Amino acid sequence: MPPTFDPASGIKTFKVLSIDGGGIKGLFSARIIEHFEQKFNCNIADYFDLICGTSTGGLIALGLSLKIPVGLISNLYYKRGKKIFPQRLSLLRSLIQLAFGSKYDNKELRQALEEIFGDKTLSDSNTLLCIPAFSLTDGRPFIFKYDHAEGDLVRDNKTKYIDIALATSAAPAYLPIITIDAYDNKQFVDGGIYANNPTLIGVIEALRYFVGKNKEFQKLQVLSISSLEPNPGRRFVAKHNRSVIDWNKDLIATFFEGQAYQTQYFVDTLARYCDSPFDYVRIPSADLSPAQAQIINW
Repeated sequence: MPPTFDPASGIKTFKVLSIDGGGIKGLFSARIIEHFEQKFNCNIADYFDLICGTSTGGLIALGLSLKIPVGLISNLYYKRGKKIFPQRLSLLRSLIQLAFGSKYDNKELRQALEEIFGDKTLSDSNTLLCIPAFSLTDGRPFIFKYDHAEGDLVRDNKTKYIDIALATSAAPAYLPIITIDAYDNKQFVDGGIYANNPTLIGVIEALRYFVGKNKEFQKLQVLSISSLEPNPGRRFVAKHNRSVIDWNKDLIATFFEGQAYQTQYFVDTLARYCDSPFDYVRIPSADLSPAQAQIINW
């Protein structure tokens, strides 16, 4: 990454890192960042002013903001992935889930997050953060932010990392709804409902508060990292009149994939054609063989 301030041009650059959601597939994003940290012997948080992350990407973003080596976050998926997202459920468990509850409970995930984050709150972050969730209580998007000069807003800095991580990753039908007492018992689900790719949120936050005329920064640079996608958009559907059971995990995955691609298009268009163009790089998903795609679980 180039320096934040270029003495020759007098231009100060604001840098955004965005990390997609994707359940266990977030290991792909974590490993990319882990490679960067190993290659450059650094903490990624030192190279960015704002980090955005949704769902699994939100967990990674929260860890990076505390300068936790991303290798430790990767280990969460290696060591706990099969317990957090068991690939095969018993027939009884599947029937109970179908009728009465989410596919997975969040006990293993909560325990893993407690080991990583402890009692840390957003005020402990070393960088600006935007972590999308969706407030069922209000019926609208909700973004957990590291508090900054936003009028008189002082809202999220006392919120625990664990609560934010569980809220942003509470995928409907997969993990339980999260209630946070500190927000008058508001209920939250996965930010992937509207921002599985949170890049546009980071761009808007940067342009609204930090980058532009009469602001501290004059230039914007954005790095967006995709989650691993098992052959998105290349499914053959034999049965056209599909029920909810027929759709199964494809239902929510289709929403998430569509949003991610739409955001990629919007940001790429903004970067190319807006009056103040900015540098935008998107690291896409790796191509998977049919055999590889088949073993990727939620």
